[in-house]
Amino acid sequence: MFEIGEETLRLIRKTCRGKNHLKLTLGYLTDNHTVIKVFNENGELDSSIKYHYEIGSITKTFTTSLLSKYVFENKLSLNDSIQMYIEELKGEDYYPTLLRLATHTSGFGAKLPLNNWQYLNLFLDLIKGSGDINKHNPLNMDFNKMKMLIENNKLKEKDYSWKYSNFGIALIGYGLGIVSAKGYWNTMNDYLQHELGLNDTYLGTTNNNLQGYDKKNNDCGNWQWNEGNLISPAGAITSTAEDLLQYAKIIMNEDKKYMSISHQKHGHGTKKYDMGLGWWLLKNNNHVMLHGGGTGCFSTFLAIDKEKKVASVVLANYRLGRNDDEKIGISLLESLQKSKNR
Repeated sequence: MFEIGEETLRLIRKTCRGKNHLKLTLGYLTDNHTVIKVFNENGELDSSIKYHYEIGSITKTFTTSLLSKYVFENKLSLNDSIQMYIEELKGEDYYPTLLRLATHTSGFGAKLPLNNWQYLNLFLDLIKGSGDINKHNPLNMDFNKMKMLIENNKLKEKDYSWKYSNFGIALIGYGLGIVSAKGYWNTMNDYLQHELGLNDTYLGTTNNNLQGYDKKNNDCGNWQWNEGNLISPAGAITSTAEDLLQYAKIIMNEDKKYMSISHQKHGHGTKKYDMGLGWWLLKNNNHVMLHGGGTGCFSTFLAIDKEKKVASVVLANYRLGRNDDEKIGISLLESLQKSKNR
């Protein structure tokens, strides 16, 4: 029987310290067996209560999973230019492909859709751990702004060096909504509920969501999203540890054959990671895939080892510092991997 290791527990205790309202949910999957544990600053809580978290950028993996489905069904090609799905763009200019958008090699920068001043304020606010940006979603984009940003950021027809881009994934989501003729929100919610069977995973927030808190233990509420916000494909989904581990199980067992498209290496990322479609793949072991996420006052992390069939998830209703969610998630995953080697 697998037991959480002392190093992982040490990281949990350190992360929980001083956070008065924290609900830190830790989940793991091994041999198709799911375990959920919940912690706060006083120790372990009742794990039978299901908590709903803003999962931030883990949303991107759902967007690229749906992209893979449409590629598998020949509804689109990874080599399609985004101009095929945004007809209002000028015909004579170059626009990046879905593949380059999905691997963060399109050339669109990390700041978009924010301008330099907005991005600086967001960065400083997250460091300070309090402020208006934590309470209110700064990522908003309608169609006119999307078109203007594409046209104002001229790109060349080449693979740019890796640069993480919310904007790039948002354009993929917009294209998926055009292909389905139902828009991204309706299409994704239908996909989550009916294709994947994730009943507690949905776009936006509801009264079921946990409230977020900043480093000073101030209530941040939740970031608000709506169908008109075209950045949604990059970060708008709410989920639970139970659903994210069910998602991991679907991936590991290859219940949906098309998903393997997004888990293959499609490009170079950082020194440590290659790129699938949306997913980060461990460079020395592409069977290991992961993604983190964060909104104003939430931190999330999901890691999956497809070969050893183990997964870990970490969800917190605080914006954690120094990649604490990732450290816990990786520590837990490594313990799970070692347990399979015995």
